[in-house]
Amino acid sequence: MKAKLQPLYFKSGMDDEFKSHLDMIREFLKDEACIIEPLELGKPVKDADAIIFPQLIGDAFKQVNLLEKIKLPFLVTTSDFGAVNVWDWEIVTFLKAEGLKVFAPYNLDLTKKICKSLALKRDMKKTKFLVFQDNPGVGLQAEIFKRFYWWEERCEKSIKEKFGISIVKKSFKELSEKAKKISDSLAAEVANHKKIPKEGVSDNALLSAYKIYLAVKEEVEKDPDIKGAGINCLNESFYSDTTPCLAWSLLYEEKNLVWACEADTMALMTMYLIHKSIGADIIMSNIYPFLMGMAALKHERIEKFPEIDEPENHLLVVHCGYFGLTPKCMATEWTLRKKILAIVDENATVIDAKLPPGNIVITKLHPKLDKLMVAQGILENYVQYPGSDCRNGAVIKVKDGYRLMDLFYSHHNCIVVGDKSEDLKYMAKVFDLDIIS
Repeated sequence: MKAKLQPLYFKSGMDDEFKSHLDMIREFLKDEACIIEPLELGKPVKDADAIIFPQLIGDAFKQVNLLEKIKLPFLVTTSDFGAVNVWDWEIVTFLKAEGLKVFAPYNLDLTKKICKSLALKRDMKKTKFLVFQDNPGVGLQAEIFKRFYWWEERCEKSIKEKFGISIVKKSFKELSEKAKKISDSLAAEVANHKKIPKEGVSDNALLSAYKIYLAVKEEVEKDPDIKGAGINCLNESFYSDTTPCLAWSLLYEEKNLVWACEADTMALMTMYLIHKSIGADIIMSNIYPFLMGMAALKHERIEKFPEIDEPENHLLVVHCGYFGLTPKCMATEWTLRKKILAIVDENATVIDAKLPPGNIVITKLHPKLDKLMVAQGILENYVQYPGSDCRNGAVIKVKDGYRLMDLFYSHHNCIVVGDKSEDLKYMAKVFDLDIIS
């Protein structure tokens, strides 16, 4: 998946600087972009994701009327290092003031991520998300689940209109029945091959986890355009004797398949967009701000938050008893355990994992898909509450907890490893998203 970039030169013609910079950028972006043969400004641009300028000159001020006719973003890579040259900030500022969409990355890494985002934007038009559900919102804990936007037809339609991604729906009940028919011997063979860390998981529970993995894998492999998936695994858990946690971890590692717990397509869209464009490790989980007090604690069956300085700027992050579904390849610690939540079958399993402490970003797409919340934070440590629904949760500190309370779009939020806020700013621009922080 590469971006298609069209080099343009001004009417005064190409010179040696243009040619040398074009050769440089072809080499710099050989893995991220297909760079078409250069065209003179004013000639029709055909199949391209963006215009690339390996050189800018003063003609830009005089020929802006020709630039304004181009309905593609401009990528400026005029230095010897695959990024913008400091001498070109005046032209870049002028073009932006004229209403043109201009990317002026200041290092090669940002240039590459812009290219990945451009390629992703084109690829999304044939991308599909596979969701297993039957009658979402009506099953267990209906008083909670029926409130969620991600099951509305309006949400599905908006994702298609904004990003081009189609959501394919299949029966969770039928998937579960298919999984149960898989032989114990086949599931045991896969389990013996994988040899994952586990604790307190019965043999039968482990086989069930691998059976749902095999069933989902078969469905995903039917269509190469399926790049993300989810199951209504809590609200309709009565259909299955297990949970898909292990399946999502394995399929992410094997196929780079992005997942979403509870078939939350808004979280899935956020995770897919960020992971595929900037290559960041990202998971989803529930956010419980200390500011919410017992309104947050009651759901996790906890009496109080940890005693800590600046409680107003802290969050507890926990999902299904542990920090959040984290593939083993991302984690510093990872164990498959017996389920915690009462809503799922006694035979079910869950992942107990940790991301590395340090900088993170909390993020989520706005329901209208025109904004991306970006909140920087620090994953400080992990806390355990035996006997509760938070056996191992993360404590995250943010800059302004009061401000964040006004920003949250959902209890489901996405956690990006590292401070990727600058990368997200450039990615958001490709997809016409406003950053809200």
